[in-house]
Amino acid sequence: MSGAPEGAVEILVCVKCRQGQPAGDADVLPGARLHDALAGQNLPANIRLIPVECLSNCTAGVTIALRGPGRWTYVYGNLDAATDAPVIVDGATKYRDAPDGLVPWRARPDHFRKNCIARIPPLEAPE
Repeated sequence: MSGAPEGAVEILVCVKCRQGQPAGDADVLPGARLHDALAGQNLPANIRLIPVECLSNCTAGVTIALRGPGRWTYVYGNLDAATDAPVIVDGATKYRDAPDGLVPWRARPDHFRKNCIARIPPLEAPE
């Protein structure tokens, strides 16, 4: 996370997600639509939005990851560009405010509780 301010977290959005669209479809891809919807949100301080080419979670729809230094990383799928941008901002804010990224289960947005693909320990995790 070079260049990120101390305490900053990142929302990585898979902009190549096709979510079942045929390869030749000229419409904007669902993942790119979600990125655009998030870019239109007023993101809180210390939350960065980053487009990525692929999160390799193609069978679980549009996917994001939340990560930050010294924090657990979470991968969430089955997101909808038309409705889930505010949910993602809410979840990312709670994630940012949790020192280790571990938001209590009941405090997480409902979509995050039901669509967590992976939880990855911090790179700096003790052995």
